[in-house]
Amino acid sequence: MADHIPNVTGDEVAGLVSRYFGDSALARVPLDRVPKVTVTLPKTLKLWIDGSFDGFDDVDSRRSTVNDKNTWFESMSNLKAFDSFCKCLDSPIQSTVNSIVNEHLNLCASHKPAWISVPQLPIVDGANRNKINRALAKATGKWKSSHGFSGRLILPLIFMHQKQLTKKMERNPKVQQAEKCYHDAQADGFWVVDQSLVDDNGSSTLHQKRFPGIISLHEELNDKITSKIRIGGPYWGLNIVLWAKGLVDFPLIGVGAGYSYFVAGQKGRNPSAKIAIPSLRRRVRVTPNLASWLDKAISGLAASHPARTEFADIKKNLTLYKDPARAKEQVAGFYKKWYDGIATAPAAGRSMALFQDLSAAYALGKSLPPLDDESTARRPESVAEPLMLSCL
Repeated sequence: MADHIPNVTGDEVAGLVSRYFGDSALARVPLDRVPKVTVTLPKTLKLWIDGSFDGFDDVDSRRSTVNDKNTWFESMSNLKAFDSFCKCLDSPIQSTVNSIVNEHLNLCASHKPAWISVPQLPIVDGANRNKINRALAKATGKWKSSHGFSGRLILPLIFMHQKQLTKKMERNPKVQQAEKCYHDAQADGFWVVDQSLVDDNGSSTLHQKRFPGIISLHEELNDKITSKIRIGGPYWGLNIVLWAKGLVDFPLIGVGAGYSYFVAGQKGRNPSAKIAIPSLRRRVRVTPNLASWLDKAISGLAASHPARTEFADIKKNLTLYKDPARAKEQVAGFYKKWYDGIATAPAAGRSMALFQDLSAAYALGKSLPPLDDESTARRPESVAEPLMLSCL
């Protein structure tokens, strides 16, 4: 089985997983979507059920959107202890926390998953969430002891802002809190994601600050918590870097889209269609200007260059890729091939293999004209470069 774990957010993603990622170790599925997506997912795929407790990050805004069919609120508000739990988020009452955790984890366990997420709220600035997250972790540990759950418990560490991670002084108390919650919950693994990170936007701060901070966080967590289940992502490429460097065991991945994490219950958005440019290890928007860029790129390459054929094929199918579903299919197919190419290297050599892979993308991108519709990622090599520099 492959190490990647698809982040299944709905029926469309489940279909793509079935077609491209059926060899995954597991699939992460939100609790409220389990009945629908499991119809489409491969029957051999084990489930990691995430109860989406991170939606309590801003429960009042979730409550205000209930008329807009907020499925997170509809699902969570059915819990008997929901209202009393919402009232004690700032000053947790352990008995109330125990009640909602027991009910919630029993629901998760009823689907017979291999893994369940420990109920936790996202990590915010300061120590404001420490009490409620410790109470949730302790309640989970008691539930595990009393209910005999034979699967694995995964501690979510969902960071909200980059400033929490860029400096060691800010990371230290977060790592200490994570270690306490991990042991309180009797967890078997942990999952880390920076929900504010968009790692394919070409920003100059990615290599300078953001990637080093996240890499250091994983190193520090690994020093404090001994586990064989370490998960990172979803991101576009940093999760693959973390896996290639041996800092995580499983990269959590988007499937065709969703290469950054959204806290549960947030209102969704409909981004423009994006396709992969495989030789550049990046995505681009499908716009009217893309065809002319492909022509310019092709004209600047030697007749024998393999990217010429790739670019020509993309141009030929641009009309199809205007359909977001077809674009996602193309991206999913590329991503699987990209991952598999790195996975063929021995574990000890993956970081070098990924470095060489991204170096080729960087070198090609440097020779190509800018992409007018890509904002901060106008330079073709701007996505591969910070990832390449983070590999070794």
